Amino acid sequence: MILLAPLMAALVCAAALTYAHLALPQQTLISDYALVPGGVAPVMIGTLALAAGCVFLAYGLTVREPGRTAATRLLLIAAVGGLMLSALFPTDPGPATSLSGEVHRWAAAVVFTSLPVAGWTLARGRAPLPRWNLVRSLVVTAVVTLAVYLAAHPAALTSPFIGGEAYYGLLERAVVMADVALVVAMGLAASLDNRLPTQIPVMTRESHPAPAAPADRAKAA
Repeated sequence: MILLAPLMAALVCAAALTYAHLALPQQTLISDYALVPGGVAPVMIGTLALAAGCVFLAYGLTVREPGRTAATRLLLIAAVGGLMLSALFPTDPGPATSLSGEVHRWAAAVVFTSLPVAGWTLARGRAPLPRWNLVRSLVVTAVVTLAVYLAAHPAALTSPFIGGEAYYGLLERAVVMADVALVVAMGLAASLDNRLPTQIPVMTRESHPAPAAPADRAKAA
């Protein structure tokens, strides 16, 4: 099924980011992997894989629920655009000082915000089934993790009070992993959710026989 494609793409993304996580210290941001030898490949693979997963998911939702999922698909495409921009415009070492660094930073912000909102719009109004509850839980996880990451980032005023410089890179990895898991959960939940209308049986005279005539009722009595 077409909606299972995000599972494969997101798993590739997770594998690439796991490799990058083991390569550099935890306080290093994922974008900084592109600045070290051998770091470009895992970052590009992970970025393109997650973007492909979002594209496949948007296409699958177009096929299955074109009217209901318009907002979700728009947000997924926005995330794809952010991922592509973050891949085309590398980050700066340390704070963003160039145009490329600014574009990269805001593109990443689009990705981190659009994917949780896409998950919320897709799960909104759905039955409280385990698969949709998982999507809702991952939306909350992604939002909370992103909030903590922003508070711990060295550019934030709250970072010195919580010692965020020591672990903000690890928190960014947690945000990315939550978004990857959310894309997987969205694809699986939408694949399993059969919203196609069931066939209504045609009622015939045999299925609903006509009432007995008064003479027949008297005879039966």
